[in-house]
Amino acid sequence: MQTITLNNGVVMPMLGLGVFQSPPDATAAAVQEALRLGYRLIDTAASYGNEREVGEGIRRSGLARGDIFVETKVWISDYGYDATLHAFDKSAGKLGVEQLDLLLLHQPLTSRFDLTNGAYKALEKLLADGRVRAIGVSNFMPDALRRLLAETSVMPAVNQIEVHPYFQQKELQRLHAEHGILTQAWSPIGGITSYRGGEKSTFDDPTLQRIAREHDKSPAQVMLRWHLQEGRSAIPKSTKPARIAENLDVFDFELTQEQIAAIDTLDTGVRGGPEPDSITLENYGREIPEA
Repeated sequence: MQTITLNNGVVMPMLGLGVFQSPPDATAAAVQEALRLGYRLIDTAASYGNEREVGEGIRRSGLARGDIFVETKVWISDYGYDATLHAFDKSAGKLGVEQLDLLLLHQPLTSRFDLTNGAYKALEKLLADGRVRAIGVSNFMPDALRRLLAETSVMPAVNQIEVHPYFQQKELQRLHAEHGILTQAWSPIGGITSYRGGEKSTFDDPTLQRIAREHDKSPAQVMLRWHLQEGRSAIPKSTKPARIAENLDVFDFELTQEQIAAIDTLDTGVRGGPEPDSITLENYGREIPEA
C-alpha cells in the first residue's frame, strides 16, 4: 500500500475504503473484506450513520488497531468547541477506539463560521491531548479555507473534497499545495456523475475507456491511478467484494504523462455534490446519536 506523510509527520495510506451511503447492514462486511484484501485506511463520518458498523468490521478483521488508519468527520450539528469535543466521544465510542487517526470537520458551515472556528479549536485540543493523530477539514473552498487558516493555529493536514476527472478543483488543489495540505478525493471515480440520471458519466468517457484498454484495466482503476500519481489520497466507496478488490488493484501499472494530461483536460467545472455554502443548520442540521 502506497503511503504519504502528512504535514505533521503522520503516515497515512493513500488509498482507502469510503462508506458514504453504505447501508449499516452491509458496512461491517465491506470493511472486513477491504481489510482482508489489504486496505488499511477506512473513511467514515458521524452523519453516515454507520460508524458503529465500521468499528465492527475493524474488530472482525483481527488486525491490530495500530495497523488501521481510522478517519471520521464531525457533522455541523455538533460544531462549537464543547459540542465538538463531545462529538469525538460519540464517534470514538461507536467506532470502539480510544484514538482517531484523522478527524475532519465535514463542512465549512459558512453561515455560522463562529461555530466552525470553535469546532476546529476543539480539534486542535484533541490533537494536543493525543486523542487524535491528525486533524483537517472537508469541503472547504478557497475562501473558507483561507479564513480558517487566518483564525486558527494548526494547519489542517487534509481537505477532503469532491475530485474526479469531470470536477478537478484545480485552484483549490493549488492552495492545498501552497500550505502542505493533502487533497483527499471523495467520489474519486466520479460515481456522483451517475447519480440522478446525470448526462455524462465518467465510466462511459471515451478517453478513460481508451486509456483503460491500453493498460487492460477498468476506467475506475485508471481514475484511481490518476489520483495516486498526482499525489492525492482517494477513498472509493463500494460494498461489493469484487469492486472493493478491483479498486485496490491499481499498484501494478503506471499512466504515462500523456495519459495523465489527457485526463486533466476532461474537467467540466461542474460540481456533482451540493454547494458547500448551501449546507446550513436550517437545511441540514440533525441530531447525531450518542454512542
